[in-house]
Amino acid sequence: MTRPYEVVYIFDSALEDETITEKLTTFHALIQVSGAEPPQLDVWGRRTLAYPIKKQQTGYYVVATFETDPALLPEFERALRLDEGVLRFLVVLNDTPPTPPVEIVARGDDMDEEDD
Repeated sequence: MTRPYEVVYIFDSALEDETITEKLTTFHALIQVSGAEPPQLDVWGRRTLAYPIKKQQTGYYVVATFETDPALLPEFERALRLDEGVLRFLVVLNDTPPTPPVEIVARGDDMDEEDD
């Protein structure tokens, strides 16, 4: 039985984009289940870190969502831990659908008249 997961990667910002793509392909090959869709990637790019990680001030962020068998995750996480290009990663179970965006309406003077 496959379950939906989401993983956030923070790569070393010194890596080339092609290298990061190759690493992602290798990592995702470990969790691919036959007949499953490939992971959906959301590339955030290079960003400044809130605090230094392994003496790095910037990181290259990628968020991936995928479905896989939970038994494949330990080997996937092991590969991520051993790769020196990955500064941090976080894998979470994504059972609930994402909350839809809500439009925020600014409260104006016309709203006060309704309260009277």
